[in-house]
Amino acid sequence: MKKILLALTLLLPSMAFAAGGGVALQKAHNDIDDKASLQTGAKLFVNYCMGCHSAHFSRYQRVADDLGLTVEQTKENLMPYGGKIGDTMTISMDNDDAKQWFGTLPPDLSVIARARGTDWLYSYLLGFYLDPSRPLGVNNTVFKDVGMPHVLWELQGWQKAVHTEHGIELELVDKDQMTEDEYKAKTAEYRRNVRDLVNFLEYVGEPAQLQRKELGKWVLLFLFLLFGLTYLLKKEFWRDIH
Repeated sequence: MKKILLALTLLLPSMAFAAGGGVALQKAHNDIDDKASLQTGAKLFVNYCMGCHSAHFSRYQRVADDLGLTVEQTKENLMPYGGKIGDTMTISMDNDDAKQWFGTLPPDLSVIARARGTDWLYSYLLGFYLDPSRPLGVNNTVFKDVGMPHVLWELQGWQKAVHTEHGIELELVDKDQMTEDEYKAKTAEYRRNVRDLVNFLEYVGEPAQLQRKELGKWVLLFLFLLFGLTYLLKKEFWRDIH
């Protein structure tokens, strides 16, 4: 009976996921210790996301320090003209205008990676395809009837949905105009860009994790040495008893 209950416990989440129409997510495989990736992701975020989305829990100064950027590099590549290094990563778009244009306020992305997960974000940014029935002309395999435009289309190119026996598969509209090597190179480059962007969003969700993980290595080393000393001390105390 216990084995049956355990099996049901393990199966129910997957059954609920399938019933909800979820799709299999692709693995982001991001690495927040990769500062070059974080720097590229920060630049992509500022250039493509901050037109509508803010990250108001982050400050440019903290980002610069953590990503190994100078103040000059940060001002040149990440900050709006006239901004201060201590400013938070907010946008100038008025809330009332945003509601009028989009019907709702675009969400702040400070903790989106913690709320959705990096695999979800990675798959979402790969999942846009042309859909003339939608107001913005695009849909998404992960977020059906998405209300956001495909802001990264210049990097990826437009995708179309191809219906197969396995479901919807996506491919670039101009695939036939490329060689196989060109197609693979273009899709691989876009995946790297998306991975860098997701990497930065994971960092933004918890900037302290960079220091926490580095400190964790020293804590584990200390505990290992302490265990060795404790074991030797235990042997010394019990030597005469045996």
